[in-house]
Order: sequence, then C-alpha cells, then structure tokens
Amino acid sequence: MSETDKVFTGSIPDIYDEFLVPLIFETYAADLAKRAASSDPQTVLETAAGSGVVTRALAPLLSADARYVVTDLNQPMLDRAAEMQGIDSRIKWQAADALSLPFDDNSFDVVCCQFGVMFFPDRVAGYAEARRVLKPDGRLVFNAWDKIEDNEFADVVTQTASEVFADDPPLFLARTPHGYNDVREIEADLRAAGFDDISIETITETSSAPTARHPAVAYCEGTPLRNEIEARDASRLGEVVQRATNAIATRYGAGPVAAKIQGHVVVATA
Repeated sequence: MSETDKVFTGSIPDIYDEFLVPLIFETYAADLAKRAASSDPQTVLETAAGSGVVTRALAPLLSADARYVVTDLNQPMLDRAAEMQGIDSRIKWQAADALSLPFDDNSFDVVCCQFGVMFFPDRVAGYAEARRVLKPDGRLVFNAWDKIEDNEFADVVTQTASEVFADDPPLFLARTPHGYNDVREIEADLRAAGFDDISIETITETSSAPTARHPAVAYCEGTPLRNEIEARDASRLGEVVQRATNAIATRYGAGPVAAKIQGHVVVATA
C-alpha cells in the first residue's frame, strides 16, 4: 500500500461524503449499525470512521446513556463526520490510529469499522488492538470490499484511468479498497490476533447514481485515486473523469445508472 493511499485531505472528504457515501456506503452502513447495536452495547468504539456514515446510522440505535467514541486517522475526515452528525453528548470524536489505540484494556462492548481494515498497514496488529480494548465476549464488527471485478463502477473507473496512464496505471482502487478480499486471509488474520469465534458473510448490493458522471466523480475526486492521478499529471484529472463518465454511460446508460457492489461483513467475538 502506498503512503498516498491513506491521504484523505483537501476537497476529498467533502466529495467522498457527498458522492461516494450514497453511492456505495450507506446500505452497508445501515447493516453494520444494526449488527453493532444488536447486543445493546453501552460502550462502542468506531475506528477508521471516515466521514461518519456508520456513526449517523448507529447513534440513533444506541441507548440514551451509551458512550460512543468515534475515531479516524485523518482529522479532516473526522471533522466532516462531526459536522454532519451534529451535537450528541454521547459521542466523543478523537483522532486515533487503529493500530495503536489510546484506550485501556477491556473498555468497549463493541468495536466497529466500516471498510477501513483494508487501509491498515498491519491488519493482525489492528485486530489485536481491537481485541485488547474489547471486554470479554465483546464483538469486533467490520466489513471489507470483495474483489474489484465484483464492484463494477470501481472496476470501470480503474480500467479507464489505466488507459489514460497506460505506462504507469493508477491502481489505488484495486490495490487497497479491493485488495483485501480473500475471506480465508481475513479469517487467518483474525485468528492470528486471538479471535476464534468468527463469522463472515458476503453481501451483494446495488450501487445507484442519478447520472453516469456521479460515480466517475466519486471515485476520481473523492478517493486517494485523485492523489495518484494528480501525481502523474494534475491537468488530466478532468479528462479521466470525463472518460470514466463516458465508459459508465456506455455500459450502464446515460441517465440514472446502477451496478453491482459486493462486500464481506465480519463479526468476531473476543
């Protein structure tokens, strides 16, 4: 994973939340929130919270006296999440590294993380940290994207960007968000971190957008793919967006578009 894969700064957080969240995250966030809330936890930690789509779904499901700590490595993303959430005395916002959590052992009933573990430079260490801060019988609830071929808009955008920069393809989407897709690897990493009660479910959903341009902007400008494109030639970002728009329209239509997305949902009990 490149260092730029973790850089969500500048206009990326706003575009991410406006375009990418409704495109691919909201449905999975609602599902993850229900799973996290199902045990009526009193203490919840969210890691790699991004712009807060899970926070917005989970907070209404928690009790009035719950304690909910929401963290992310990127302060700009956390700022966007707090702004979108509004005031909630149960929630504490805190910049934190999921691989080195600033919390005591046995502090939380649930640790949740939506589509963040793919960004962990050491996933076993990240899972071990989650297990450390979980109370006995506490649960780690998270998800990870399946391979890019099963996430069609992301695949089309990656192919298009690779055609524009054929000599040095920008492969962020395939490498990182969709690069940790093997359920056997995920289970092995969790067992290496000390979890032995593990369930993994693969869920297929539909990604919908009002126009073909919407997913092109979402992926090209609302993710670190933008960093890769601009590192090659910043003047060609608009070209990549337009070419991706055309490719999506050719495959899915010029009006409202819909395509397959697929991810894994994991529950591991400490």
